[in-house]
Amino acid sequence: MNLSGFSLEHKWALVTGASRGLGQAIALGLAQAGANIICASSKPDGCRQTIAAIKEAGGTALGLSANLSDESAVRQLAVDALEVSGGVDILVNNGGTIFRQSAVDYPMEEWRRVIQVNVDSVFLLSQLLGKEMIAKKQGKIINIASMLSYSGGMTVPAYTASKHAIAGVTKALANEWAQYNIQVNAIAPGYFKTDNTAALQSNEIRNKEITQRIPAGYWGEPEDLQGAAVFLASKASNYVNGHILAVDGGWLAR
Repeated sequence: MNLSGFSLEHKWALVTGASRGLGQAIALGLAQAGANIICASSKPDGCRQTIAAIKEAGGTALGLSANLSDESAVRQLAVDALEVSGGVDILVNNGGTIFRQSAVDYPMEEWRRVIQVNVDSVFLLSQLLGKEMIAKKQGKIINIASMLSYSGGMTVPAYTASKHAIAGVTKALANEWAQYNIQVNAIAPGYFKTDNTAALQSNEIRNKEITQRIPAGYWGEPEDLQGAAVFLASKASNYVNGHILAVDGGWLAR
């Protein structure tokens, strides 16, 4: 097998939510495979550490910022990304948010914010950058789904709805854009050690329950997503489309 099919040299990738956690690890992984990285976060200079790490390893990276709950800001992010790169080859829709509250008391303003960040921005960035990919007849879009793309969870109704939606949007875009040599897939991380799961990690009972159910016997580290991301961003996955790839230590198999 020719492993050059996994190379991302001369490709430009936009990774949202790249300041820390899963997004930072994905950005670093894509850079290690040769891609030039546009790191996006909600705060100006929010990706300073990610960019520094990529450059220290000999890669190319720069930063942009956008509030993903603001449609105009998302549109500007797409414009800026195209301007600095000359063309985005890989879009990783990782940026997201979560709010925990029982469904009976869940504030509608938080529901709307979670959906705007986790779904609306994903579709809009895919739409805007997808037009450029269609024109070039090639492109890779990787959305970040979740174990809650499959189940309901507790006290996170908006997040669960958003991640079910991500699975559907991924398949819908793959159906329309496969004809243009654009692959749209998603990664569904299992239980990973990130800021988003801090509440679960600190809950001794839930942490134990979760760990016991994972066949691998431990929570994932952000770096555990890098191989899946490089695969879905590279030519090696050209015949993979509309797929939700679980990286979960076997959680779904239990």
